[in-house]
Amino acid sequence: MQLTDFEKSMLDGAQGDAKARAMDLLLRYGEALGAERLVETRNVAGAFNASTPSVRHMVGDGDEEGFDRVFSGLNLDSDDVVDIPRMTVPTCQLITGIDMENHETQGVDPALAELQGKSERYLGKRGVNMMCTCTPYQVGNVPLQGEHCAWMESSAVIYCNSVLGARTNVEGKESTGAAGLTGRIPYWGLHMPENRNANRLIRLDVEVDDMSEWGVLGYFTGFEVEEDQPAFDGLTHQPDLMKLKHFGAAAASSGGVELYHMPGITPEAPTLEAAFAGAALPAPIIYGAKERKRTWERLQNATDRKLDFVMLGCPHNSIEQMSRVAELLEGRRIHPDTALWVHTPRAIRQVADRSGYTEVIERAGGVVMSDTCPSISRKLPKGVRVIATDSAKQAHYLPAITKVQGWFGSVEQCVESAVAGEWLGVVR
Repeated sequence: MQLTDFEKSMLDGAQGDAKARAMDLLLRYGEALGAERLVETRNVAGAFNASTPSVRHMVGDGDEEGFDRVFSGLNLDSDDVVDIPRMTVPTCQLITGIDMENHETQGVDPALAELQGKSERYLGKRGVNMMCTCTPYQVGNVPLQGEHCAWMESSAVIYCNSVLGARTNVEGKESTGAAGLTGRIPYWGLHMPENRNANRLIRLDVEVDDMSEWGVLGYFTGFEVEEDQPAFDGLTHQPDLMKLKHFGAAAASSGGVELYHMPGITPEAPTLEAAFAGAALPAPIIYGAKERKRTWERLQNATDRKLDFVMLGCPHNSIEQMSRVAELLEGRRIHPDTALWVHTPRAIRQVADRSGYTEVIERAGGVVMSDTCPSISRKLPKGVRVIATDSAKQAHYLPAITKVQGWFGSVEQCVESAVAGEWLGVVR
């Protein structure tokens, strides 16, 4: 790859061992991708946390050297341990495996929770902002259209590319660690304007308005286009952040969608013709009543209706969603045989606390969690066999990961079922 003089100085070690290792990683990564150069980024969202069972042995006593060892090995692909300086550009931690306020409810080893706290302090000293959410765009990390980013997390990447019009590929621990230290990422894939056009067309023959319906449409989309880039025709309702969040998460779960275009809604597609950059439109994929019903049925991975656990907040809930859950639970009690966990970013949790939503949810018997989710933590209430969720993404992953049965439905269906202790939802 072609490097600037400044990039060469980092590679040669003039700016420290850590940046030299980072540049070496980016050079190998870029060459494997066929990238001709690097591009500057000032927005990195990655995974740097060191308090997971799989890396616990690397941390040792949890001192600075132990955390340097983890970052060197996992975020820089370095066999040698190097001192990790502050990040060069704004960098944030995505979702983690532990809710520091509710780790006992999760069933997390107290020693692991203590290590989590040490890891957060270590990373904070190095300029990693502990947002600890899969939705950094909900808590202040909102890149501008055209801005080059280096983000992990499939549901965040598809939102970043499509809704915000910023530019990122799906990165990993290594590339985001290197990007945070250098402010560089390989220029390839969706960083390049010519790679951002639609190449598939989905035509809607049914209305899509409710949030759960957007999740179903996303789930259908991922299966149909896999890793392609769809544009949509026939939308009749203006979606909001919550609906596009659920749509993107589902499309990135059932397929590998990283970018889509909705004319008049997403910023790079004022018209359908613009989404395809003037190219001839492909034959449309039809999404009608038959396809919707089939996709709803595909999301039901359960047969037993007795319900042990309801999970809301994947991707993490917005404050509007927290308000809605509290409204549905006001003056009610969750069934004694059913647990309800509601997940939201910690920054939004503070707003929910002050607004009284957390109190209402907890008084009903629910738990408000931050920083994590069951798919990441692999933690469920003890003895859970049957779950329900309003997230198509969680319905896709959680039964496979934790070997439970799973129902999918609207937030209203999930709350009513939590109160009843059995699944009350129906396939539409």
